[in-house]
Amino acid sequence: MRILLIVNPSASSVTARVRLLVAARLSAAHDVTVVETNRQGHAARLARGAAATGAAVVAVLGGDGTLNEAANGLADTDTALAPLPGGSTNVFARTIGLPNDAISATDRLLEALRDPARSIRRVGLGMADDRYFLFHLGVGFDAALVEQVDRHGPLKRWAAHPLFAWAGVAAWFRHYDHRRPRFALRYPTGRSIEDSVFAVIANTNPYTFVGNRPFDIAPTATLDRPLTTVVVRDLRFLRIFQLVYGALRSADRLAKVKGLTVRPDVTSCEIVGHGSFPVQMDGEALGQVERLQIRHVPEVLALVMPR
Repeated sequence: MRILLIVNPSASSVTARVRLLVAARLSAAHDVTVVETNRQGHAARLARGAAATGAAVVAVLGGDGTLNEAANGLADTDTALAPLPGGSTNVFARTIGLPNDAISATDRLLEALRDPARSIRRVGLGMADDRYFLFHLGVGFDAALVEQVDRHGPLKRWAAHPLFAWAGVAAWFRHYDHRRPRFALRYPTGRSIEDSVFAVIANTNPYTFVGNRPFDIAPTATLDRPLTTVVVRDLRFLRIFQLVYGALRSADRLAKVKGLTVRPDVTSCEIVGHGSFPVQMDGEALGQVERLQIRHVPEVLALVMPR
């Protein structure tokens, strides 16, 4: 089987040793070409080129941002995406059942590729304007948080979770106005309009991981059904505590959080800003926008699922 292995050498847990071991394991059973990314958007171009030349699989050793780029390059093609964890959190790889270790995940990938007819299946993705997302789109407060993390990107390799905690506090106090609604989610005709300071449009669950514990804010979201919207209408300290506690403990506790609306099976919606608002996609900050068109695109990506 012909495989392109895309490596992001700047990803948090990618080292020269890990790169060599992953490539050696894959090459023992398949025809593997290894390429490294060197700029933003490079993984999408590499993946698109691999699909155009008939590669069967594009394996990605990097973080969720690199994986998102590759997915956009492979969407609506027959070439399958194979995630390998190389970032600080690796949300999507862990969501589909891979271990949070690149070598162990490579062994699981090789096991799956012994029977591609059973392990490769087509899944749906979310789309914001003209770009796909694998697991979620974050609007408002969490996008401001991600912006703060990106400003201190090198620290993610050494102190990812403390950095995210610090960025959350910094965004709440200094970098995001959470005292008033920043945007509204508008659903198709006959459905409500919801004002929000923080929203997530989820294609999968969990939203992220805190250590080994999943952070579940959209329990109904899976790759087999349309999107789930999670709308938070205020971010007072009590509300933040209730949201975090519920997401880490149980769906029942999450359902009791006031000011929180979880709406499953959303095929499309529009986000309209009261001015501009920040956006992040699959953990990567995209800057400020004033409007977004969201939709679910079924069976658009071939994905290697671990056995």
